[in-house]
Amino acid sequence: MTNTASGPVANDPGRLAALTSWDADWSGLRVVVTGISKTGFSAADTLAELGARVVVVAASDDDESRRAAETLKIVGVQDVILGQAASTLLPLVGGEPAELVVTSPGYKPTHPLLAAAAQAGIPIWGDVELAWRVRTREGRRTAEWITITGTNGKTTTTSMVELMLQAAGLRAIAAGNIGTPILDAVRDPEGYDALAVELSSFQLHWTQSLEPVASVCLNLAEDHVDWHGSFEAYAADKAKVYANTKVACVYNAEQIETEHMVEEAEVREGCRAVGFTTGMPAISMVGVVEGLIVDRAFIAERKDSAVELAHVGDLADLVPRHLVANATAAAALARAYGLTPANVRDGLLAYEAGEHRIQPVAKADGVLWVNDSKATNPHAASASLSAFQPVIWIAGGLSKGVEYDELVAAHAGRLKAVVLIGEDSSALAGALARHAPDVPVIEPGRAQTGKEGMVETPIFGDAVMAQAVAAAAGLAADGDTVLMAPASASMDQFSSYAHRGQAFIDAVRELLEQRARANKES
Repeated sequence: MTNTASGPVANDPGRLAALTSWDADWSGLRVVVTGISKTGFSAADTLAELGARVVVVAASDDDESRRAAETLKIVGVQDVILGQAASTLLPLVGGEPAELVVTSPGYKPTHPLLAAAAQAGIPIWGDVELAWRVRTREGRRTAEWITITGTNGKTTTTSMVELMLQAAGLRAIAAGNIGTPILDAVRDPEGYDALAVELSSFQLHWTQSLEPVASVCLNLAEDHVDWHGSFEAYAADKAKVYANTKVACVYNAEQIETEHMVEEAEVREGCRAVGFTTGMPAISMVGVVEGLIVDRAFIAERKDSAVELAHVGDLADLVPRHLVANATAAAALARAYGLTPANVRDGLLAYEAGEHRIQPVAKADGVLWVNDSKATNPHAASASLSAFQPVIWIAGGLSKGVEYDELVAAHAGRLKAVVLIGEDSSALAGALARHAPDVPVIEPGRAQTGKEGMVETPIFGDAVMAQAVAAAAGLAADGDTVLMAPASASMDQFSSYAHRGQAFIDAVRELLEQRARANKES
């Protein structure tokens, strides 16, 4: 049985402060790592390679976790403790209290283990903080970081920045919340010239030392209130993306909150505030003029001229406003790094919108079917709804504690009907009743008549989406768009937003194939 720590711990703050490179003295440092998925595994693996004494704690105890645990023990991790009960306790490391906790982003600050560490005075880092501290290594190049956060658009913007950097001939990769663990990128044997780093609010919460060359908070809307405890706390963590920025803090000129973040940020001497917009750019902004993305920030003659970077049409066949915003933000970050207009254009030409992000699935009988399963919160769904009219909206899912009144009120005029999915769609249904009372709302598969009257029979996965698509098809007419932009997370009925999106794609294709077969037979 593993002992657990209790009471205050006598740490040496000077030792942790000195850990600012791979070549610093990490040997023997007592560290607890929470989580054993990609993030936790990479943190534990890195620390073991550095010579730290590491104990990993994770709630999961399945075959995959046990395999990961065995691998970590082989590479030098002292112990791996699996199981829901054990994961709530702060363990000792080699019989002594930990000197540091490195946490995976999914762990809330109120998690019992993290709360115990905070009470004991043990510093808590995230994997991003650890990666920043080990990024410098003798004999290898040190990458500059461009950091990107926001309620929505992070992955798109980060991917665009990555492509622009690569178009300049740089060895660059997108990392962080986008898929490649940041520690894996930092430890790459060849090294990188630059990293485009997508950061969630969870990751930013645990950072303190980052010094990016350029940074952006793309937008801010209510999300993850359940994790942060309040919208104010969520916004404060998002604002941390600007701390210590060296060249340019890029903000959304169409959302004053992001500009205020920049105004309040502690940055390096000489750092500039640069805006991005989907409209006409003012001085020190990147924006759009007559279908062209232009730069009025990083040119000497910015007072009375601009330089063309790309055509909006270079982005995609279907270019909603928020995609243009992502492109102008990415262009501003790239220009802050020093890339040329040609690099920006070539990067945007190479960009391909990812699956499940305003993805046209089919057009038949004048009806456009669009998959935006990645719209997991009201702000993202609002961006999608803004691009189409009239809309039959498939929405609902795990709400994460957010409210929908503002979303529904803003778009009630473009809604022809709403098809609700989700185990509990009461919050969205209530908002629709208050702000769009004349819009028909359908909840297919939610109830059926039995011997005892109406009984709830929620369905899941592909089945619920097939019913939703069939219901939408019964309402759609020439000129309509059926938009699946749930404004909610997916985990109540699907394994992921990708599963939800694929279920929509499959259901639409099956519906259209059935119609085609029926037409042939008639």
